[in-house]
Amino acid sequence: MKLLKSRAPTLIDFTEVPSESGNLWFAEVDQQLPFLVKRVYYIVEVPAGAERGAHAHKKLDQLIIAIKGSFVVDITDGVNNWSFIMQGPDKALFLPAGGWRTLRGFSEGSVCLVLASECYEADDYIRDYEEFLKWKSKEIEA
Repeated sequence: MKLLKSRAPTLIDFTEVPSESGNLWFAEVDQQLPFLVKRVYYIVEVPAGAERGAHAHKKLDQLIIAIKGSFVVDITDGVNNWSFIMQGPDKALFLPAGGWRTLRGFSEGSVCLVLASECYEADDYIRDYEEFLKWKSKEIEA
């Protein structure tokens, strides 16, 4: 499997196959996908001004894709901050475990597709920001 050089959030380009009957975008394991996908979900009909996310994962990696419309993904590892404007199916945001994420600024009709490296586990989530910072400081000390 192709390994990313960094565990920081990174944009990954998908491959386009243009056609008069509609364009196809794809990504493959060992090429663009940095992990085997074990869970897929999507977020739709986000009300104006609403935010999603506001949590971190201890071990789950994700790819976040704007299938339709646009939105912003803000990420922090407790020290560094990143902000990505996601718009269009040509790129995925690789979001490694250990980053606090918030999704905001959803355009009307947007669709956010998420590919996850693990199946859902409630214990993998950190939903309190102060708890996240404590967890990150223990990670740094180790």
